[in-house]
Amino acid sequence: MVVSHKRQQRIDAFCDIDLYPVTCESLSAGRSNVEVLKGLIAGGAKVVQLRDKEASPGDLYLMAMTFREMTTKAGMLLIVNDYVDIAMAVDADGVHLGQDDMPPEAVRAIAPDLLIGVSTHSLDQALIAQAAGADYINIGPIYPTGTKEVAVKVMGPVVVTGIGSKVDIPFTVMGGIKENNMDELLERGAKRLAVVTAVTEAEDIAGAVRRIREKIRNWQ
Repeated sequence: MVVSHKRQQRIDAFCDIDLYPVTCESLSAGRSNVEVLKGLIAGGAKVVQLRDKEASPGDLYLMAMTFREMTTKAGMLLIVNDYVDIAMAVDADGVHLGQDDMPPEAVRAIAPDLLIGVSTHSLDQALIAQAAGADYINIGPIYPTGTKEVAVKVMGPVVVTGIGSKVDIPFTVMGGIKENNMDELLERGAKRLAVVTAVTEAEDIAGAVRRIREKIRNWQ
């Protein structure tokens, strides 16, 4: 399949990320998603996933419009969780799909320029997502986490090599990742750490972003 110029630019930018922050307003120490984004921008994050399971589609669309304006000015990638239509409507850079969402090939048919990410919880799911045309996958949960609504078996750090070494597309790892357990993922070859509360609940979001990004870069 021919990759459009716009999608290739987005793929190249994604390959260059290190920290992959994901929003969750209910786990942001009383701050709004927009306030969290301001901290991410100040800390130099290169990407953000807008994820809000409690917002209505209409409210999420308005939030995504604000995120698009802010991320464009900051030179950040914007990924919208779950909602392909909202991602397309605001010209987001990508959409992130769960196992129960539309399959990647169906999304690609209607949104050829979008980056498509897929959450995976096993090697089989990772390989299926790759074969279906995903641009990247997320592997997790690595550690116990309270941000998943549906219980999924904790996979442990070993999957960084167990799954990551068997896929040809970029991958992120997620689930219970904190500053005190990142090293064991990085030493196994993880290059892109996806986090929620490690930044959203930090007293100084910008400072947390800087520390984590520096930690990742020091392993590369």
